[in-house]
Amino acid sequence: MDILAALKLEETKLQRQLKGVQVAIAALNGAHHAQPRARVVSPEGVHRKRTMSAAARAKISKATRARWARFRAEKVKKGK
Repeated sequence: MDILAALKLEETKLQRQLKGVQVAIAALNGAHHAQPRARVVSPEGVHRKRTMSAAARAKISKATRARWARFRAEKVKKGK
């Protein structure tokens, strides 16, 4: 393994640990601030977005529409 790549990997790991310690300190001090969402970082240090396949999005969308249809149908039944 390249020494530079190993050092960058170690830096990323230490930054993650430092963030955890900072969050713990803030919690102990009573800070209730929302923490930013963690970003996915590859071993090379490149930030990447989490993605979902089109099929998974379609499946979730279909399930959501069905759930809302059931909710609306129950609402109509209760109204009568």
